[in-house]
Parts: sequence; C-alpha cells; structure tokens
Amino acid sequence: MKPTYTLSQKITRDGLISILIYALPIVLMFLTFYAIGSRPWEQHGTAVLPFKAPHFLEAIFKNLTTWGLPVIMIILGIVEFAAGLYENKWTKNERILDIVCFIAPKLVIRPLIAYFGLKVLPILLPGSKDAFAWIPFWWGFFIIAIADDLTQYWYHRLHHQLPFLWRFHRTHHSAPYMGMAMASRQNVIYTIFFSQIYLTTSLTYLGLGYSALFVTGIKSLITTGAHSSIPWDKPFYTIKWLKPVGWVLERLISTPATHHAHHADSNDDGIGHYKGNFGNMFFLWDVIFKTGIITRQYPQSYGLKHYKQEEWYAQFLWPFFKSKKEGSELAANGPAVGDELPESIAPNILGSPLKV
Repeated sequence: MKPTYTLSQKITRDGLISILIYALPIVLMFLTFYAIGSRPWEQHGTAVLPFKAPHFLEAIFKNLTTWGLPVIMIILGIVEFAAGLYENKWTKNERILDIVCFIAPKLVIRPLIAYFGLKVLPILLPGSKDAFAWIPFWWGFFIIAIADDLTQYWYHRLHHQLPFLWRFHRTHHSAPYMGMAMASRQNVIYTIFFSQIYLTTSLTYLGLGYSALFVTGIKSLITTGAHSSIPWDKPFYTIKWLKPVGWVLERLISTPATHHAHHADSNDDGIGHYKGNFGNMFFLWDVIFKTGIITRQYPQSYGLKHYKQEEWYAQFLWPFFKSKKEGSELAANGPAVGDELPESIAPNILGSPLKV
C-alpha cells in the first residue's frame, strides 16, 4: 500500500528533495572541474560570452551592471507585449486588465527593480562585483535555469496550496481564455515578490549576467508559448515520427496541452488540472513531485467557475483596492476561497493520465 501524506507532509518532503536538486548542478560542475584538473576560480576577470553577439547588443552587454539590464528588460517587455496582443475575446474590463498587467511588470516594475537593485547591491555586497565571473557560461546557464525555475515552481505551487496566498495569484486564473497576452496577468503583489528579476539582477552584479539573461530569454519564450491559444505542440502527438520527441518534450518543458490544463475551470473532465501542472519553464518538476498530469488534450473552458468579472483595478491592486462585486473574494470582507486539495479526494496525480 502506498503511503498517504497530508499537504504539509508532502510540502516538507518535496522541499527536502528540492534542496538536493538545487545542489546537484553545482556538485556536477565541481566534479567536472576535478575530473579535468581545472581550477577556473583562480582566474580573475569579467565574464565573456562564448559566442559573438550582434554589434548593436555589444554596448548593452558591456553595461549590464549599470543601464544595460534595465534596457534589456524593457526591450523584452515590448516584444512580448506586441506578440501577445492578438486575443479577440476580450471584454473591455479584461482587455484593460491584461494590458495593465503586461505593461506594469515588464516596462515599469522589473526595469526599476533591476536599476535600483544594481545601485543597492554594491552597498550591500561591497567588493563582490564579478565574484562568480569565473563560472563558465554554460555551467552558469545550467545552474541558474535549475535554481530559477524550481524556485518559481514553489512560488507558484504554494500560491495554490496555501489558501491565504491564493488571492494574490487568482488574477492569473480569472481569464476565461488562453493567450500570450495573459501570460503576465498577475496581481501587483505577486509580481513584486516574484523571484526571477531579483535573481537576475543579483547574478548580473556577481558576474553571471550573461547566463542569467539567456535563462530569462529562453524561459520567456517557453512560458509565453505555453499560454498561447495556438496548440503548437499538437503535431508532436499526432505525427508518428514526432511522437518520441513529443514524449520527452511534454515531460521536460511546459506546453500548451500541459499548461492549458492548469488554467481549466474544472478538474472533472480528466483534462483540466488546475490543482497541479505548476511548472513554468520545466514541467519536469511536476513529474518529479507528482503534481502533474499529461493528457495531450486541451480543456473546453478556462478560468474560474465563480468568477465575478471583478474590476480590473481590484484584480491588479488587491488588497489596496477592493472589488464592489458582492460576494467576491476580492471585495471588502470577501470570502477566502482557497485552492487547496481536500485530503479525502487527493489523487495520485502521477497516475494513469500521465502514461500517454
């Protein structure tokens, strides 16, 4: 008989496993150095890219620790903003909410955090500039990709499994549609405490800016693509010679099929799984921690069954601004409706739906 765990026991167990996962790439890096007799930490200097960057990017890269990183944040935000604004199912309220949630984090909040972070870090960590510049680019990429995305997995998962955090993430799930435009649809508090920009800023100061930025760029492509209303992963499930690639792909990264399931408005059809599939860039975490299902199908409907179409400002700025919708979670004295797994119906969510 398989052991059963309470929610707190499962979080504790998975947290301990996560510590080992965080350490694994660092241990592998030093074992590799030992095997080849390399001691790169004895070398000093600034980080360099292992390939030639386009000329127009060179100035930005050379000034990462001053104005370069905020500029990259703004450029990336503009590209994602332009690519995402195609959804034709918006009401006025939904359109304003998605646009505000796209502009505020990518063009205002993240660039400002990066700019002021790079001003404060020399004060908090004097003499630590480029302290880790000796780490080779691809090792830095590997370490940061694991650390950044596993941290975000936990940030995301806890906002679903701990009821008092749910209302800070609820805005992302209120959209009754999928599309790249709503990939950044989040409450401002959720955005401000999001780990990636702080990690990227700190690593840039410590000399790992190039690796951190490449992780950010690739992660942005994967997570934005996973929210897309275009089922670009479908050929991997339907074309015979692509199926082996699809089997690996859907277990490694988030795809429309796996992430759309997370945004479904129901778990009752065997396709939706809003109480799991928490992975952002890597779906692998859901496989390891048994919080995911894979069905290769797409939900029929999205959002929240109890969605009251709260005002855009209440969804974006709660708890500073409350909704006027009676009975809403975001209203003054509104009910705290959490997204937790009742123990009596907690499934083995790495069960048969995953075996496709």
